[in-house]
Amino acid sequence: MGTTRQDAQASAAERRRQELLEAADKVVLRDGPGASMNAIAAEAGITKPILYRHFGDKGGLYRALAVRHTDALLDALRAALDEPRERRERVEATLDTYLAAIEARPQVYRFLMHPAEDSPASERGFDVGQHSAPLLRRLGEELAKVIAERVDLGPESEELARVWGHGIVGMMHAAGDWWLRDRPCDRARLVRHLADLLWGRLAAAGDRAGGPGF
Repeated sequence: MGTTRQDAQASAAERRRQELLEAADKVVLRDGPGASMNAIAAEAGITKPILYRHFGDKGGLYRALAVRHTDALLDALRAALDEPRERRERVEATLDTYLAAIEARPQVYRFLMHPAEDSPASERGFDVGQHSAPLLRRLGEELAKVIAERVDLGPESEELARVWGHGIVGMMHAAGDWWLRDRPCDRARLVRHLADLLWGRLAAAGDRAGGPGF
């Protein structure tokens, strides 16, 4: 019975945590990187100390939101890679999925990736860059796994897969960040340009035998 009670308490705590993350998402969509713990607590109908009790500090809340959005993005990227298309089309679909995600929710992207210069003075010490780097590394490692599983890159396959995975994520991030701010072209043209850049050796590499293909 004790275990059942503990499980119920843990389940209730997780539900409450998810409710608080929903409230945080609403504030981030409205305020972008200026989203404050005060505003998030007010949206959730609680005091800031209670919010701290669940997440520790803004860094803890940030990490929870980053996991939430990175999980959703990874699911979308995997779905794009699993589409029954030619390889070039899958590459373009994967690039487009990332760019569409940051275009659809630019305030969330800015909260996750850019310093909050307009944050309250009490939160100025929060370094978004310190937390966004692990997020990009996670995306790079996940893409590296996909490449290693699907593309035959010869005897250096594992090393190349990690280099390519992190390199592609870095390219998507840098190009997407610039594009989202300056809008030098439409999304479809950017996707084609980036796919052209990637297409060299990837076009010539074979699929791994028995794998799902890339």
